[in-house]
Amino acid sequence: MIELPVISQEVTRTKKPNWLRVKLPVGKEYARVRKIVDENKLHTICESGNCPNMGECWGAGTATFMILGNVCTRSCSFCAVATGRPPEYDLDEPRRVAEAIHTMGVKHAVITSVNRDELKDRGAEIWYQTVRLIKELSPATTIETLIPDTKGNWEALERMISAGQEVVSHNMETVERLYRPVRPQAKYARSLEQILRTKQAGKRTKSGIMLGLGETQDEVFKAMDDLAAHGLDILTLGQYLQPTKMHIEVAEFIRPEVFEMYKEEGLKRGLKYVESGPLVRSSYHAERHVHV
Repeated sequence: MIELPVISQEVTRTKKPNWLRVKLPVGKEYARVRKIVDENKLHTICESGNCPNMGECWGAGTATFMILGNVCTRSCSFCAVATGRPPEYDLDEPRRVAEAIHTMGVKHAVITSVNRDELKDRGAEIWYQTVRLIKELSPATTIETLIPDTKGNWEALERMISAGQEVVSHNMETVERLYRPVRPQAKYARSLEQILRTKQAGKRTKSGIMLGLGETQDEVFKAMDDLAAHGLDILTLGQYLQPTKMHIEVAEFIRPEVFEMYKEEGLKRGLKYVESGPLVRSSYHAERHVHV
């Protein structure tokens, strides 16, 4: 077994290490994307999720759009997105998202959403129409959809993934043992089945796991093995960062060399592509994942 470096609790709880520092978002391209998002009254997970890569991605003219509003029906202990009773969703949202992507000239678009468990179809029709309209207005644009847990509604899943997107992602978020404290309304086995069904539908599959929540090395390896066995193609691994004091605390800051080790182990276990690093998030370098 490879021994993980010991990180003291004092370091963990007092300050972030140097490798987690990022630059503030600035520049003309960032301002242009900001303007388009605001004018079209769109939501981005970049903002709602406090993504540390927002400056880099927006500065490159890309953004991850979040559909179906910005209020989630789930109460995951790691997530910065607001939780509560969502308002009625906007039927015009697919058009606005598609037009914004067309205006931006995006070559690769990433679309995600909050969980809408109160909807019978989990928001599947809005998902379908959003991807369809993007393809209609920007046929050369490739698309990744980062979809939520459908709670076993496999008809909704089929509708969500059938509009022509190239990559379908569904994040596991953490290892099996930590599902209850981290994702209390989700189930590890159900998420694995959703990935398997997506693969069986002929899609390129992707998932992400956060590290630093208290997982062990063996638990990460098991999650990799489980994902490979359920048809996963692409895995992202990144450092969990506590959004507010109300969210679950960081148990450990994982060193960059450990992330590199996990990348090598993931590839050995049959995954086709592993993006692994402290600042990696689900949509980071997503354009690279279309053809792996």
